[in-house]
Amino acid sequence: MSAELQVGEILEGKVSGIMKFGAFIDLDNGKSGLVHISEISNDYVDTVDDYLKKNQKVKVKVLSISDNGKVSLSIKQAQPKPKKTQVAEWSFDDRQKELSFEDKMLKFLKDSNEKQDQLKSRDGRRYSGKRKSSNQD
Repeated sequence: MSAELQVGEILEGKVSGIMKFGAFIDLDNGKSGLVHISEISNDYVDTVDDYLKKNQKVKVKVLSISDNGKVSLSIKQAQPKPKKTQVAEWSFDDRQKELSFEDKMLKFLKDSNEKQDQLKSRDGRRYSGKRKSSNQD
């Protein structure tokens, strides 16, 4: 393995430090880099400690190397791409496959309007009595 890092290269490293904003990774070639919290998992990461532990071995992808030598890494991009999952509410069952485009659009708009109404209703209950009256609506 060469001593120089290449952007796009996938390497193995070890977690050397955990911060609120990400984790520092020591690479095999003596260099180290940072995995930002947004590059740890495809899932939402609230706390880095939930996903990584000190001295844990991880595969990382080199995202960038700054002029001053800082290395930006990603764990999630070093993993195989997750299979796309359909959101149950928007997935197409056999009946929907037979619908025309216009019918699908009407169903989508109806579902969307219902969701918007639910959100407005929920927000209204949450803030009832706390909002200042407004002429905007």
